Amino acid sequence: MNRPPPFTTKSGTVLDRVEMPPCAAFLGYEFVSIDRDRGRMRVRFKGAKEMLNPRGGVQGGMLVAMLDDAMGSMVVALTDGAKAPASVDIHTQFLRPAGLEPLMCEAELVYLTKNSAFIRATLFNEAGDIVATATQTAKLFDLPGTDHAR
Repeated sequence: MNRPPPFTTKSGTVLDRVEMPPCAAFLGYEFVSIDRDRGRMRVRFKGAKEMLNPRGGVQGGMLVAMLDDAMGSMVVALTDGAKAPASVDIHTQFLRPAGLEPLMCEAELVYLTKNSAFIRATLFNEAGDIVATATQTAKLFDLPGTDHAR
């Protein structure tokens, strides 16, 4: 049975001890950096030809998945694995098409309560142009398989 790879770049967070979800592996997820004091995390994604729409750009739903994966893994990292988010609402704005070049995502925790998180993220192309932005409301759950789960 093929298991997803571990997160490829050491983060110094709980992400180093959890298996990469298959969706993140498909999106080409790669941890870049985390700033715990500011509640921010950077993640890189590498698109695949299976993600392209008929015009040759990465399909918008795939871009939303990238934004969602960055925001979700940031919450897991910032709560040291105590919580995992489930999206309640994601509002996305698409500003320009993205090709198969690596895309950088910067996620920021806006507000965290015991049961919910409010998050925003921006996806950039290699030239530094904004491709898409998102805001998210998420319900928080115990992360299965961690010491925090009941």
